[in-house]
Formats: sequence, C-alpha cells, structure tokens
Amino acid sequence: MAEEKERKGEKKYKYSVIVPTYNERLNIALIVYLIFKHLRDVDFEIIVVDDGSPDGTQEIVKQLQDLYGEDRILLRARAKKLGLGTAYIHGLKHATGDFVVIMDADLSHHPKYLPSFIKKQLETNASIVTGTRYVKGGGVHGWNLMRKLTSRGANVLAQTLLWPGVFDLTGSFRLYKKSVLEDVISSCVSKGYVFQMEMIVRATRKGYHIEEVPITFVDRVFGTSKLGGSEIVEYLKGLVYLLLTT
Repeated sequence: MAEEKERKGEKKYKYSVIVPTYNERLNIALIVYLIFKHLRDVDFEIIVVDDGSPDGTQEIVKQLQDLYGEDRILLRARAKKLGLGTAYIHGLKHATGDFVVIMDADLSHHPKYLPSFIKKQLETNASIVTGTRYVKGGGVHGWNLMRKLTSRGANVLAQTLLWPGVFDLTGSFRLYKKSVLEDVISSCVSKGYVFQMEMIVRATRKGYHIEEVPITFVDRVFGTSKLGGSEIVEYLKGLVYLLLTT
C-alpha cells in the first residue's frame, strides 16, 4: 500500500508510536512484535517512555533495540512515575513522525487496529482518530460487571455534562496529527486518567476534526491494573474542572 502511494506521488507519512510503561516486562516484547507485524508497510518508530520500572522493563527494551534497531525503538526513560500526561509530553519531544499514536503497553490496545486508524485519517483528513468501545463493532473483553458499569457510567456522565462529540472519552488509544497533539497537550493541566478526557474535550472546543474507529478493549493478561479508587475520585474532580473551565 505504501509503495503504491509513493508511485502515485503521494507523500509517505511517518508515525511515532508512544508507549508509556511501568512494570510491563511481560508485555513490552509482545506489543512491539505486534506493532511491527501490523505496520509492515508503514514508516514508524516506537518511543517507550518508562517511568523507572523496577521489574526490568528497560532491560527488555534494550534487548528489543538490539533486535529491531535503536532508530526504530527509542527508550526515553524517566527516573520515577510522573504521570501519564507528562509521559506523552516527554515522548512527544522525541517524536519525529508526522503523526503520533498513543497506546498502552499492556495489550489492552491491540496493534491490529492501527491500520484502521491510519486508513480513517487518510480518508477523512481527521486531526484525531480515537478508538472507541461504545459504537457498533466495539466492545470490552475481560472486565467484570462492576468495571463495565464504572466505565460506561463515567462516559455517560461526561457526555451529559461536557458534550464532547465522541462516544468514548476515557479511552487512550488514539492517533493525532503531531501539530494537533502539540497544541492540545499544551493546554491540558490534568494528570493520570483524567488526562485522556481533557485531551478530547479541549480538542473539541478548539474545533479539531475527530473521527472514531471501533475497537475491542481487552483487559490485561499480565501484570496488575493501575486503576483504583483514587483514580476514580480524580476523574470526578477532573469532570467538574472541565465543566467549569471549557
């Protein structure tokens, strides 16, 4: 597909995939393999932003660099956990692509959807393409009823109060035009899981074109979830903040 575009004289874009990690030693090699598998005809780089994982995640990434090349896999480590939002900012500083993909390392975001994201963006010239669980063709696998109700309730509440124009605010599997991500991220103040919601709300308020692609979110197989009661409280605080400031 990429070669055909080049023959037609169309520009071949580069994609920077930012993957924040903390204790993802058991997942990072597989997610990297799957990204390479599903983006065979795409020019891309993977930027791993590791927050000082004590489980040896960085050592695995260095082995992957030996295998795939340091120009394809960039390790941009930080000394400690500093939040998801700042991880994206840190990774963005090192991104050389025209577009930036943000995704989790725990296999909940399957790289098989990346070609659909890219195709949707090329067809619509969208500023942002976001994966959504809450449209036809999307869904969630591996969550208990309480987790599903919590996520669904959080999205319904945000839809009611903020009118963001998308069905899934709390997802974190997205493709951005790099310039758009730089603009939106500079206006965000939230950290942690609220950050994803604020990004979409700010982008909507700025008038950016957002498209959605249905995905099935799969709960992590290895490791433990980092979502807890404190994150839920922070989400509610962030919702109130966005209601008052956007």
